[in-house]
Amino acid sequence: MMQEWKPQMPYMEQFPVAMAYVPWQRNCNMYENLDDAFKTGTIFPELNKPFTGRRVK
Repeated sequence: MMQEWKPQMPYMEQFPVAMAYVPWQRNCNMYENLDDAFKTGTIFPELNKPFTGRRVK
């Protein structure tokens, strides 16, 4: 017999499944070299945040 799933914390049911926050982006600096932009995946240097396997400082 399959047991019914119960949340470990009863108040969790009042929250939505996921909610994102995306701040407004200002068009400030852009890469001048499009090859660099292509390699990093963005034309905005301030959005170049490489994954290092831990928190970004």
